[in-house]
Amino acid sequence: MRTPTTPSPTDLLSRHALRSEDFGQRLGVPAELRWTAQAIAASLEATLAARPPGALWVLAYGSLMWNPLLDFADSVAATLQGWRRSFCLRVEAGRGSPAQPGRMLALEPGGSTQCLALRLHEDRVREELGLLWTREMVAGAYRPAWLPVALADGRTVQAVAFLADPVWPGYEYDARAETVAPIVATASGALGSNAEYLHCLAAALQAHRMEDGYIAAVLQALDAADQPAALARSQSATETAPSRAPGPGVSVPSSMGEPK
Repeated sequence: MRTPTTPSPTDLLSRHALRSEDFGQRLGVPAELRWTAQAIAASLEATLAARPPGALWVLAYGSLMWNPLLDFADSVAATLQGWRRSFCLRVEAGRGSPAQPGRMLALEPGGSTQCLALRLHEDRVREELGLLWTREMVAGAYRPAWLPVALADGRTVQAVAFLADPVWPGYEYDARAETVAPIVATASGALGSNAEYLHCLAAALQAHRMEDGYIAAVLQALDAADQPAALARSQSATETAPSRAPGPGVSVPSSMGEPK
């Protein structure tokens, strides 16, 4: 049972939480990595200074797809060319811990990404981006950039996206599925397990009829990594379970007790 003093993942990641001054601290971001409110604001101002003309669009390729926490005017399926999803960020907060760091998603050069483009209300741009920057730039792990995105209706718009920053201390060059999967399988933090994040992303992609070969490969590797553990748990349960004869009229299939 969760104690009253232990915040739930919903409490930690909400619009209300993003407005608090201690968001990064409550999330568990190490002090040496945590950005100040001034640094986050400066990053936002620098990005807005380079804003292209037209409506303001935000690229949603990870948790923004299923939990945007933004007040937006429109959401459109989109494709980003030249950039791909990658679990290349080592995290010790949120979906990981200092004892067992997890991996979080970013965009790296190469390939393409099926995603969502969220159009913000023009009269609320600064307020909504302020919340978004607090969420995404809490540790300065990303490099915000304006990128051309092809919308499903044929339009091409400029959207702000959060890219991997190779100079960030938690950047990992090896983000292959077989490397990432064992890390994702065991990591968890204040926002829940790393595996839950992966499954939520896969579900969001499926809901929008989108595909991502890399995410599918990580899922497959995660299942393969979990099979030995599941087998060990099943065998342990079988060995410790009390012997019990079947009751009258109960047939015992030959496969009983085998892991499914």
